[in-house]
Amino acid sequence: MGQEVTEAHYRKRDFQAFEQHLAEETTQLLAWVEQGRFSHQWRAGFELEAWLLDADMQPTPKNVEFLEALNDPLVVPELSRFNFELNNDPEPLQGDFLATFQQQLSARWARCWDAASRMDSSPVLIGTLPTLRAEQLTLENMSPMQRYRALNEQVLRMREGRPLQIAIEGEESLQLTHQDVMFEAAATSLQVHLQAPIEDAARVLNASMILSAPLVAVAANSPFLFGHALWEETRIPVFEQAVALATDPDPERRFARVGFGSGYVTYGLEAFFVENLESFSPLLPMQFEDVSSLPHLRLHNGTIWRWNRPLLGFDGDGCPHWRIEQRVMSAGPSLIDSMANSALFFGAALSYAGERQPMETRLAFRDARANFYTAAREGLKAQVRVPGGKLASVKDWLLEDLIPRARQALMQVGADAGDWLDVIEARVRTGQTGSAWQRAWVHKHGRDWSGLTAAYLQNQRSDDPVHVWTI
Repeated sequence: MGQEVTEAHYRKRDFQAFEQHLAEETTQLLAWVEQGRFSHQWRAGFELEAWLLDADMQPTPKNVEFLEALNDPLVVPELSRFNFELNNDPEPLQGDFLATFQQQLSARWARCWDAASRMDSSPVLIGTLPTLRAEQLTLENMSPMQRYRALNEQVLRMREGRPLQIAIEGEESLQLTHQDVMFEAAATSLQVHLQAPIEDAARVLNASMILSAPLVAVAANSPFLFGHALWEETRIPVFEQAVALATDPDPERRFARVGFGSGYVTYGLEAFFVENLESFSPLLPMQFEDVSSLPHLRLHNGTIWRWNRPLLGFDGDGCPHWRIEQRVMSAGPSLIDSMANSALFFGAALSYAGERQPMETRLAFRDARANFYTAAREGLKAQVRVPGGKLASVKDWLLEDLIPRARQALMQVGADAGDWLDVIEARVRTGQTGSAWQRAWVHKHGRDWSGLTAAYLQNQRSDDPVHVWTI
């Protein structure tokens, strides 16, 4: 979906032509796999989404002016004018890659602050913004990109004009209807990418699915939306419902446009692209003249938002590669917390994927899926099924298994992850995630959403990890 499109409106023949290209490129992808053309490199990367605030802690629709002032090709627009996204240059998964990421992110974030402050604005990393109001999520506040207009038009076309329904049952209940896809902008995230050799990619993706529950729990940072106390990670139901295309006859939503997916992969990641072809109608039928990089296949995959998404990319020499995009973690609370969350994923995924007995044989997919939604609702207090089938707390799973695994796996690739994993361990032991801190602040000070956001922003600027933030 980072690819800009040339049209906002499409005709029936555009969809027919796109479907033909998609079928041809899926066949080409299968041939590449059969020929062994894929990269054998390990690399890491991330994307981090953020908000722009005015002096009253309200979202301010200035991302166009902000991005022009910043002039950084790795900082790009998001769906709403309130949001933007930071990217990084991928690094080999070895040595001091985490320290390199931290340095790059800190320097880029400082430039973001400088550019925003010259516009009387502040950038902030948070999953759902406490001061956001539903009436601010209008098409007037949509970023001026054709792809977003086209996405909105096609989602509504496939819904036959029916408004989108938001219904979330958490600590409190929220039910709303909306006439466009702008509710998606209410949720911002940290998305980590792990490029894996073709022989390891399927195991890494399955490991990433299993890890979704502890990751969403430990990174929870979105307990409030539109003045309601909901899930620990309210981003999850918001995003799933914001671009829902129709009532899904499958109660487990195996083929939902946004969801946990249809199952583990048993052979190779190409199976997901076959599933894309067979199970998902095109949303954006753009036509490309140069099909050497399978652009129709990649654009189509970009409009299917699995929480653990396989991506096709290319190395600098043109060699195709597989990478896994882990999408479940919230933005924030601090830069250090974001890097700590990334380190946990990289290390735990490496460890799980390298086990002699595949971890996916030790935890049924239905349990991995159920774990994920339980952890998103309840955070670190959740009880889930761990590999082997035993019921355990997410806290114990992290402290007794995943954090030690991540330390060892990263050490084996020469990465010193001690400081970042110490942050994760302290956060788990104290129980103070971003969501827990926000709830505690509101418990003490009341539902002063601007005050909460201002206190949150002040703590974030200190760059202290959230487990040491005071109320």
